[in-house]
Amino acid sequence: MGLFFRIFDKIKISNMTIFSKIIAGEIPSYKISENEKFYAFLDIFPLAKGHVLVVPKIETDQFFNLSADYLSEILLFSRPIAKAIERTFDCNRCGISVMGLEVPHAHLHLVPINHADDLNFTREKLKLSPEELQEIQELIVFNL
Repeated sequence: MGLFFRIFDKIKISNMTIFSKIIAGEIPSYKISENEKFYAFLDIFPLAKGHVLVVPKIETDQFFNLSADYLSEILLFSRPIAKAIERTFDCNRCGISVMGLEVPHAHLHLVPINHADDLNFTREKLKLSPEELQEIQELIVFNL
């Protein structure tokens, strides 16, 4: 029980979400793109190969609590990534989803899809090796 409280205290002291830690480089990621406001990286528990998360660099729990400029700019930042995903994978389009239940940091999901059910987050996630994730990262970045 003591270990649990020590871990919990570290989490409370930090107050950074896992996404902020990824943005800060404290946790490694498979970066796709970045600018002064946003960071995009591969989801390591993807629905499909090429599943990318786009995260604002400011911490806001709920997506629609972002300011109007962030809301419009996140889509403009995401557009070339979505097009690169479509060029990289055999898909009908790049789907977009805002769930935000798993991490208390606003973000959107870009997923190559062929059917509406491809964005079903209750489906089992893929288990990809670090080598597979790196290859996917390189392909998407190449197609940006």
